[in-house]
Amino acid sequence: MTSSPVARDRSQTPPTRREELFAFIVLAVLIWPILAVGIVGGYGFLIWMYQLIAGPPGPPH
Repeated sequence: MTSSPVARDRSQTPPTRREELFAFIVLAVLIWPILAVGIVGGYGFLIWMYQLIAGPPGPPH
């Protein structure tokens, strides 16, 4: 498969300041907050499921 000369030249040029700023905004505003909420929520879900199986924490009665 042959790529066009435009695509080949585009991949070899360094990103512009505007492209880097756009990538930073996408990462900082969209990707990382969604990922952080997903990780914390997933951890909380795991703890909740563990406590459903093993019982609540605390000394035995």
